[in-house]
Amino acid sequence: MKGTEKIIAHITGDARTQAEEILRRADQQCAELRQQADQKAAQAYGERIRLGVKACEDQTDSARRITKMEARKSLLALKQEMVSQSFDKALTQITQLPREQYVAFLAKLAAQAAVTGTEEIVLNERDRKEIGADLVKAANALLKGGKLTLSDKTGDFAGGLILRRGSIEANCTLELLVELSRNELSAQVAELLFA
Repeated sequence: MKGTEKIIAHITGDARTQAEEILRRADQQCAELRQQADQKAAQAYGERIRLGVKACEDQTDSARRITKMEARKSLLALKQEMVSQSFDKALTQITQLPREQYVAFLAKLAAQAAVTGTEEIVLNERDRKEIGADLVKAANALLKGGKLTLSDKTGDFAGGLILRRGSIEANCTLELLVELSRNELSAQVAELLFA
């Protein structure tokens, strides 16, 4: 039991370190994107103001309100795009984890998603070739009496895996996991980006 706890602690520590590094990089990228977005928003706002000044006096108040609303919409759209880019970057960074960490991550996913321990693991073509055998071995090691196998078929997804038993599938693709996290974490990411 102590060995398992050490492995879990090690994996947790590695994941925490990776998460901190991902957040550091995301913060750096967000700062750059924020500066660009502020410049674009300032330009858009300035243009709207110039148009309002040229308009007749009775339309000035209306033009200012429209301009402010459009600026907010533009800024909101830019913020939403930056949040979306952060999640896309996270997906890319997960797929580019060092081999051992990626195998350990996927093995943990497979072990957690396995119901019977006899499912087959479907990977994308690249992962099947590069880490398939090691992943199955690592996942079975996490399961007591695990007999997971590597599917001959491959899936069309960026990373992660699908566990299949007959016609039943457990989708553990990175795209789905990131999308599910997006709903849960978008507000927190936005807060980090725009605080």
